Amino acid sequence: MSPMVKSSSRPRWQRVASKNVFYYRSPEHHKNYVMSFAFCFDREEVYQFAYSYPYTYTRLQGYLDMLDKRHMDFYTRELLAVTVQQRRVDLVTITHPRNLHSKSQTKVIFVTSRVHPGETPASYVVQGLLDFLVSFNPLARLLREHLVFKLVPMLNPDGVYLGNYRTSLMGFDLNRQWLEPSPWAHPSLFAVRKLLTNMDSTPGTSVDFYIDIHAHSTLMNGFMYGNAFDDDERFDKQSIFPKLLCNNSEDFSLTNTNYNRDVVKAGTGRRCFGGSLDERVLSYTLEVSLYCYLNANHQVVPYTEEAYVKLGHNLGRTFVDYYRVVGLFTPSMIPVERRRVAPPRKAPLPANKPPAANGNTYAWQRGNGYRADSPRGEKELREFEEFKKKFSNNKKGAK
Repeated sequence: MSPMVKSSSRPRWQRVASKNVFYYRSPEHHKNYVMSFAFCFDREEVYQFAYSYPYTYTRLQGYLDMLDKRHMDFYTRELLAVTVQQRRVDLVTITHPRNLHSKSQTKVIFVTSRVHPGETPASYVVQGLLDFLVSFNPLARLLREHLVFKLVPMLNPDGVYLGNYRTSLMGFDLNRQWLEPSPWAHPSLFAVRKLLTNMDSTPGTSVDFYIDIHAHSTLMNGFMYGNAFDDDERFDKQSIFPKLLCNNSEDFSLTNTNYNRDVVKAGTGRRCFGGSLDERVLSYTLEVSLYCYLNANHQVVPYTEEAYVKLGHNLGRTFVDYYRVVGLFTPSMIPVERRRVAPPRKAPLPANKPPAANGNTYAWQRGNGYRADSPRGEKELREFEEFKKKFSNNKKGAK
C-alpha cells in the first residue's frame, strides 16, 4: 500500500514512493498494524493525502449527466431509490431499445459497485465498463443488441459523501445486510434486491450475472470471489468467466480468485443472490487492488486511474467471449475489433543521468535518492533522512 498526494501547484494525484512507506506491528499501538510514511514538504503550499484515487458522489453525478446529454437511444438512467440523506441511487440500463419490449428470452447482466465508500477503484472500473458499453466499439454494439445491462454505480452515496471507509450514514456495513435489507435504513439494497427478485421471477427474463465490484486493501491484482457448490457442473460453469477475464486482462489473477461459502459472508451480495436467485445466475464479487498488480514478468506495477478504467473495458469484452463459449454468439457474429496501436516509447535515460527536475514532481521523486533542490536546502534533507532512519529502526524492532 502507498498513499496518494497532491498539492496546489501539482494537482495530479501521485503515489508516495514505496521506499518511504512503512507497514508493521507497532509496540506502541498494542501490536496492531500501523502504516507510516515519510514525506518532504518541499514548497509552502497546501498538500492533500488520500488512501487511493478519490472518486466522489459529485463526480459520478457529473459523469452520468454527461451521458444523459448524449441522448443515446440504448441508454436509460432512472432513479432507483433515495438514501437516508436524500441522495440519488441511480440505475443505468444499456441495451438496444427492442430488447426492452421483446417477447423472446431477455438476458440480463446486473452490476453494482461502491457498497463500501472507501473502495474508490471500484468506481473507476464501473466507469470503464460504462464507457465501453456506450461506445461505438463493434463488440459493445454486439452486446447491446443481445443483452440487457443494468448497473447501479454507487450503492452507498451517503457513505461516499461523508467520507466513510466501509459504512453507511447509520454505521451499517451494507455488504452484510443483503439477506434482510430495511427499506428505511438500507434503501438502495432493498430496491436492488426487489428489482432482481422481480426480474428473476418474470417469464422471458433470465438474470445471467450478478457482479458486485469492490477494492482490496491487501491482495494485489484484480480477482474474483465466487460461491462454492456441491454440484460439480454448476461449479465448473462458474469458473469459466474468471478464466476468460484472465485471458483479457494482464492485471487479473486466477491465483487470487477463489470460491467459498463462509458463514461470515452470508450477508454479502454475492452469497445472497447466489443462493436466492435461480441456480443459473452466476454471482461474483470482482475485487481490484487499492495499490498494484503483478504483470506477466512478475513486476509490481502500481495502478493508475487509467489502469482501473481499462479493467472495466476488459470486463465488458469478456462478456463477448463468455457468450461465444456458451453458444449465444457464433464466430461469424463477432466483429474484428480495431485497437489503437500505442506509439513507441521514448528511449530511457542513461542510468547515471537522473531526470530533470520540473514543476510536476516532488523532491522525493527526483533522481536516485534525494537531491538538495527544495527551497529549504540540504539541512531539510538531512533531517528527512534521520526521520526515515527512525521509522526503519521502529520497523526492525517490531518484527
